[in-house]
Amino acid sequence: MTWPACAAEAAATDPPPDRWPELLPRLGRDGSFSLYSRGVEEGFHSASGALQEAREKFVTPAALERFAPGRELVVAEVAVGTGTNTAAMLAAGAAAGLDLDWWGLELDPRPLALALADARFRAQWPAAVIRRLEALTSSGRLLIGDARRRLPQLLGPLKGPLKGRCDLVLLDAFSPLRCPQLWSREFLERLVRLLRPDGRLLTYSSAAAVRRCLVDLGLEVRALRPPECEPGRWSAGTVAGFAPLAAHPALRPLEPFEREHLASRAGLPYRDPSGTSTAAEILERRRREQERSPAPAARRRQHGGPSGLGRAGEHR
Repeated sequence: MTWPACAAEAAATDPPPDRWPELLPRLGRDGSFSLYSRGVEEGFHSASGALQEAREKFVTPAALERFAPGRELVVAEVAVGTGTNTAAMLAAGAAAGLDLDWWGLELDPRPLALALADARFRAQWPAAVIRRLEALTSSGRLLIGDARRRLPQLLGPLKGPLKGRCDLVLLDAFSPLRCPQLWSREFLERLVRLLRPDGRLLTYSSAAAVRRCLVDLGLEVRALRPPECEPGRWSAGTVAGFAPLAAHPALRPLEPFEREHLASRAGLPYRDPSGTSTAAEILERRRREQERSPAPAARRRQHGGPSGLGRAGEHR
């Protein structure tokens, strides 16, 4: 989980460690280890649990069965946090006979360190996965700092190490209303440049502003079906790619009401042209643009249809 400059007072430089927010350990309903950020006032994972969420929102929609055993997958992860998504992908990849060429972006090194120091977290994974996670801290593949400034290192001025090479891009930052910097049009445009033509971007967010950006950037967008045990929810996340996405039990096309939602004011993007704006500046800019926009206002629906908030308030 990355929280770069999520506080309104944050500037263009990363805050010093003594200003990092307090992190409180907590367990999800599945018993898995997670954290709560006092600075952002959001949990790193939903109440269902970090392990369940990692599998349902990232591993399953990645559809690793698409890849032949022996293949090396190139994976970029924004907001590594406790490393739960990374560990889940490593474990699933190993079970499928796949190796991971993994890169991560994270501002705060503490969540991963706290997770690795917790016996409950370590007990969730095979020893080989824990060894890989521990190696990440010194591998040079975990880039510490504001993701907006570190992402260009993966793209490079001409051809960075990951430009156009990623099979999977995982976006798991705090919610758009808490940390709009990592959901802006400008950041998403750079992020999708990492993808291979048949690569996939995976995120828990169902926010209209995020989906609208991905559509405008030329990606096909699918909704992630919520678990059957949560019948009141309409979407559990988003999967996007340049190539048509093959049918998968976890995915569905956007419903008409969702596409209508993208065309409403809720679909107006977060903007951060300089790449240095604070959360407050980005939110205020979008508020003014929504006020001036001729687009219709977002409509709430009795079937639990979109509010435009993604999972804000429950998750990142």
